[in-house]
Amino acid sequence: MSSSPSTDESGALLGPADIRELAAALGVRPTKQRGQNFVIDANTVRRIVRTAEVRPDDVVVEVGPGLGSLTLALLEAADRVTAVEIDDVLAAALPATIAARLPGRADRFALVHSDAMRVTELPGPPPTALVANLPYNVAVPVLLHMLERFPSIERTLVMVQAEVADRLAAPPGSKVYGVPSVKAAWYAEVKRAGAIGRNVFWPAPNVDSGLVSLVRRAEPIATTATREEVFAVVDAAFAQRRKTLRAALAGWAGSAAAAEAALVAAGVSPQARGESLTVDEFVAIAEHKAG
Repeated sequence: MSSSPSTDESGALLGPADIRELAAALGVRPTKQRGQNFVIDANTVRRIVRTAEVRPDDVVVEVGPGLGSLTLALLEAADRVTAVEIDDVLAAALPATIAARLPGRADRFALVHSDAMRVTELPGPPPTALVANLPYNVAVPVLLHMLERFPSIERTLVMVQAEVADRLAAPPGSKVYGVPSVKAAWYAEVKRAGAIGRNVFWPAPNVDSGLVSLVRRAEPIATTATREEVFAVVDAAFAQRRKTLRAALAGWAGSAAAAEAALVAAGVSPQARGESLTVDEFVAIAEHKAG
């Protein structure tokens, strides 16, 4: 049974003492290089599963399971869970933790020992949900990669650094609206879904964390432009934030005049700046690039 302050009725979830025992047995010290902060509070992982609205028929993919705190809670609620772990020691240990603490669900668990950025397929049925405590240093690229590679993912809930959460969920016109905001909006309706304190992690990070919910659009954005073409406009628009779009998109369009022509054709003011545009306006600009 868990000897942690956050009591766990099922006995399967990991508390602070369990986490430290597991880590000691494995000789694991969380590394800054991989942005590792292990969740040591059973109530927090339960809250994440609840906020993610994990259903009994869900196939959940988790990135960066670490010692398995969230994995166990997901496995109790979902039909099956596939965890993607890059760390050799953690990946080797996780199946045994699952088998020991949730033996009746162990056959519902799969491990992919890989860098999430390189994952192009997953075992078993297509994932319906992505739920993860994402390492701070790679949170946005990993999130966007998973949404692009696995269109079957309908719902996502990720725990990320509070600042990253703000950026992902920022609306047009916000000071922190930028490339992550627009690219996330390409795939999904994005919103902040709560705050997470520092004391539920080991080691405690020196920043707060936030939950971000992404519900995939029922229909992809209708456009003649490809995702790559739209994202190229987004990258160019924010590469020089202080410049007007006429100037910022000059390189992308071939010249400032060509950029202005594309902007006018798209119904966007050449004097506007990237942070004021919706994803649909970026799409319209991509569609009107000459040549």
